[in-house]
Amino acid sequence: MATSEQDGANRVAILNVVGLTRRHLGENTPRLQAFAKRKDHALLTIEPILPAVTCTAQATYLTGTMPSDHGIVANGWYDHTLNEHHFWKQSNRLVKGEKLWEILRRENPQLTCSKLFWWFNMHSTADYSITPRPLYRSDGLKSFDIHSHPLSVRDKVKAELGDFPFASFWGPRAGIESSRWIAESAKWMEEMHSPDLSLVYLPHLDYDLQRLGPNHRDIAKELKAIDELTGNLIDFLERRGIRVVILSEYGITEANKVIYPNRAFREKGWLNLKDELGLEYLDCGGSRAFALTDHQIAHVYLNDHSPSFANKVRSSLEKMDGVAQVLDKETRKQAGLDHERAGNLIAIAEEGAWFAYYHWMHDDKAPDFARCVDVHRKYGYDPTELFVDPTIAFPTTKAAFKLIQKKLGFRIFMDLVPLDATLVKGTHGAIPDAKVDWPILIGPASISPEEEIPAIEVKNRLLEVCSRSL
Repeated sequence: MATSEQDGANRVAILNVVGLTRRHLGENTPRLQAFAKRKDHALLTIEPILPAVTCTAQATYLTGTMPSDHGIVANGWYDHTLNEHHFWKQSNRLVKGEKLWEILRRENPQLTCSKLFWWFNMHSTADYSITPRPLYRSDGLKSFDIHSHPLSVRDKVKAELGDFPFASFWGPRAGIESSRWIAESAKWMEEMHSPDLSLVYLPHLDYDLQRLGPNHRDIAKELKAIDELTGNLIDFLERRGIRVVILSEYGITEANKVIYPNRAFREKGWLNLKDELGLEYLDCGGSRAFALTDHQIAHVYLNDHSPSFANKVRSSLEKMDGVAQVLDKETRKQAGLDHERAGNLIAIAEEGAWFAYYHWMHDDKAPDFARCVDVHRKYGYDPTELFVDPTIAFPTTKAAFKLIQKKLGFRIFMDLVPLDATLVKGTHGAIPDAKVDWPILIGPASISPEEEIPAIEVKNRLLEVCSRSL
């Protein structure tokens, strides 16, 4: 166990402060601002990868390749062989290409890496990892938990820090507590194992920037909260001689328009819908065309591959209010999205607009999971999961009653999520017009602080810092 500053000398920690941009550096983030202004530090603006979403950005940063190569075309995709959609999968083998720590090991085979809550965190070649992973019981109940490597880490870290506050990681109660636990787990990992390279994910800003929008007055409070938490973690790591890098994945811009591609496809008769107990579910494999939505990008998959039908779908997309661009087989190559997981057509929203997955026309026909926090079964990313349905009378009482039922062993239906996508006030995924809304990289470097780099160059800059240190 490391106990002194010398024990940590020349090691590196990369703190992924989600949603942080140049716009946020200032009076509400004094510690991050001071970190960026150090004489030996650079502040780089990153041209976002398309789509600018968590899984794609992280895979690009760690491999230095485009989605066409590493395969992560969004947070979710459709498997043509299984006729199933997949969101938020965690196997690291989904990401093709050599990862940052694997490259460093070519020079130093003894290098150790810790990966805390970065995505695709299961069964990787990292030496230590912790990632969110609920337990799904045969009786239908779900228990919040984490997965770790080695498996023994799970019980040890929980014994020290308590259970991971899963409810604050995503859902209506998402807030600073999950980032605080992750930061404490980074300290715990350092004290127990002293990894040479630490990757730490701090998601706090993601929540209210989407809930409230980036210009809401309450964002100042959330900036101060993540600034204090990150500043404390930087102090802890630097006392142990560790070089720190601050990184972000994307910036969040105002949302004022919702696009419903599946509803438009339904009206044209292209969707195949199943009636299950009076509710409507999307049959992806039986639909001529359908969209998997992910913030400001929609992957549109075609089961009718005739050129004439593809042209009809493209024309339909281009006519939708809020769609800025539609990529086809050729133009998706230029965008770096030419991969078998990608949609046959890819729609990109204009700034201020985003895509909702909804396919139903009447809320009483919405599938049962629509009103729940259910990130895997929905046909797209659903930021309304950050809200409690405002139409519910006494929602706190209702939630408490359901939790009591759960503790008593009853199967419960936590139907608290609204079906009003217009509640969402912030979004991301497309490349923002203003560069102050692009992600950033801050850390030790001898390069111009005004330099701008593409997302695929981030890996090389991280290698530069690590090579100077490790």
